Amino acid sequence: MKIIKPSFEILTVNGMPLSNKTGKDVLKFIELIGRVCYKSEDKITDTSAEKMVRSLVQRGHESVIEHFVITVRIVCDRGVTHEIVRHRIGSYSQESTRYCNYKTRGIQIIEPFFFEEGTKKYDEWLGAMKDSEKHYNKLIELGASPQEARSVLPNSLKTEIVVTYNLREWRHFFKMRCSEAAHPQMREVAIPILKEFQEIFPVFFDDLNFDL
Repeated sequence: MKIIKPSFEILTVNGMPLSNKTGKDVLKFIELIGRVCYKSEDKITDTSAEKMVRSLVQRGHESVIEHFVITVRIVCDRGVTHEIVRHRIGSYSQESTRYCNYKTRGIQIIEPFFFEEGTKKYDEWLGAMKDSEKHYNKLIELGASPQEARSVLPNSLKTEIVVTYNLREWRHFFKMRCSEAAHPQMREVAIPILKEFQEIFPVFFDDLNFDL
């Protein structure tokens, strides 16, 4: 059994690899779409995109930003993915416990940051993880299929999920999942993604301020 931390990787932006010019390109793309609504394409300049997009977001004219999608691969525990897939306007592809045999590939689990190593709470959690692994492996040895043996796998099981949202849904995701009311491990995943988005994609997420 291997204990790991959650992580993420931005895979594609509108189906294309991430590049250093992506942020400005997104602004120009959304500006063009927004100006179609007002027939003001003649006002496009080399520097007009940021002001235009900021105005759209501030006024809540967010249907315009639905035309751009970002795909992210997230490594987290299965409890977190149960919350992620509740967002309905999105596409998901997730590591399958029905078909992945964790006896042959080894079980990985996500360490809950709120249990400090060396404490009784951490030791209790770790003991439960080891028991789960033992019983899973025994079920496989007894002839159970992976989809049958998964019944004993914990929420802490590491999984990978590829998530594609448009910019509007990413904003909604961050508002919901970075909030102090969200689950701590959900925030542990969502806030770092937001911080990276804010660096790469200016304007779209500037008004969202959350910290762990």
